[in-house]
Amino acid sequence: MEKLKKTHNGWELDLCFPWQYEIEKPRSEGITMILDKGMGLRETLDLLEMGSRYIDFWKFSFGSSALYSPEMLQRKIEMIKSFHVDVYPGGTFLEIALVQGKIHEYLHRAYELGFSAVEVSDGTIELPPAQRSRIIKLARSMGLQVLTEIGKKEEGESFNTDLMGEQINKDLDDGAFKVILEARESGKGVTIFDEKGDIEDEKMEQFLHRVQGKKHIIWEAPLKKQQVYFLSLFGPKVNLGNIMPGEVLALQSLRNGLRADTFKLALEGDN
Repeated sequence: MEKLKKTHNGWELDLCFPWQYEIEKPRSEGITMILDKGMGLRETLDLLEMGSRYIDFWKFSFGSSALYSPEMLQRKIEMIKSFHVDVYPGGTFLEIALVQGKIHEYLHRAYELGFSAVEVSDGTIELPPAQRSRIIKLARSMGLQVLTEIGKKEEGESFNTDLMGEQINKDLDDGAFKVILEARESGKGVTIFDEKGDIEDEKMEQFLHRVQGKKHIIWEAPLKKQQVYFLSLFGPKVNLGNIMPGEVLALQSLRNGLRADTFKLALEGDN
């Protein structure tokens, strides 16, 4: 049995967490991305004070950031970044800017507002690979971190594992930090997820067979059973996204074996 390290905890009790997980940031693995659908400043501050050490990326969902006043948006971005959390707008708003021929203006404004990253996606539109590549490189040249997303948002849309595997590798080559696998906020009926939110094993197996560098994927997993699935498959250092703000500590408890689901896995590993 591997010797467990004593872990700082709120009880100040001399014990070890059943699952080891590196808490120090910045992290390249074990990333948690949360989905903010419209939290106010006080609610934002509460969450940051409670759980910022467990949050790596804060995503303003869809195009919701466009509905803030400029003053409120900048205050919120500054607050989030002051807790050493990266913050970015949802990819749908970039798609809207792209359709309207405003991609350069969009990226410049994202930088001016203080966003530390942008998401490049084609969940609703068709984005030719060459244009996708140019956008990633342009954003990187401006000092923005890039997260890309693969998979369509439409329920029942086909998911070609060959093409998705190729796209992931190309995005990473173009400078993307991580690639997100679409699950929407429902976690149902898209990409590798069936209408109940369960992972389709055959799709998952084919997908994993075609992807290099699985540590570069952020798996959107808004449902607890999806989080447990990915943690069981890859361990506590798996990257997970679209986590609801109120579920940050619940997910961290899973990562550290402090919930029955993963405590059991830790015990099975010891045996």
